[in-house]
Amino acid sequence: MDVGPRMSQVVVHNDRIYLAGLVGEGESVAAQTSDILANADRLLARAGSDKSKLLQAVIWLTDISTFAEMNSAWEAWIDKTNPPARATVEAKLASPAHKVEIMITAAAD
Repeated sequence: MDVGPRMSQVVVHNDRIYLAGLVGEGESVAAQTSDILANADRLLARAGSDKSKLLQAVIWLTDISTFAEMNSAWEAWIDKTNPPARATVEAKLASPAHKVEIMITAAAD
């Protein structure tokens, strides 16, 4: 799905869905996180899944001091009965405009 010259946006393999690292629009970490998660909803739905089937998330922040801001958007979105395994780290992202990037793995069933 959504195959590009360097990567695929979505890969489905052995009943798992892998989303490429997603970045969003907006000035704040909360706005970018909300945009990313709305896009994740769309991609997961196209692949036959949803946020209740998340297995893992990896989150990169350009500034770890924005951890609480990112978490406020994440916690408003996440399925509280099935939170995934998750890691969050500080990293320099590909574009200075991006403050957060999220990569998700979910079950396909």
